[in-house]
Amino acid sequence: MRRARAAGGAYDLSWTQAMVMARLDRHGPATIADLARAEGMKPQSMGATIAALEELGMVERAPHPTDGRQMNIALTAEGAAVRSSSQNAKRTWLAHAIAQLDDEEQKTLFDAGEIIKRLAES
Repeated sequence: MRRARAAGGAYDLSWTQAMVMARLDRHGPATIADLARAEGMKPQSMGATIAALEELGMVERAPHPTDGRQMNIALTAEGAAVRSSSQNAKRTWLAHAIAQLDDEEQKTLFDAGEIIKRLAES
């Protein structure tokens, strides 16, 4: 896992920061409360995570379109580019690592993936 993380790029993001960026990438802007709920965190902890990502230029705050009391958090262009680059680097690393396995090991890995997928869907 360390090698996969290292392949992710120059930014040393925490697991939580990476998960928040992934959620924003997949689902679009969200409030801190929404992000905290989705990640099972306290809003105060999510606020600290967002502040760190803001400092890195990965996310930005914008007024909520329907509730003037709230702010939406969204990926910046740089945040989206870093996420995309990180995903591509990890996929490349994983493809290379799998290519190093022999045929039997690749089949075992595929079979394990199918079992994990089945468990996740149940």
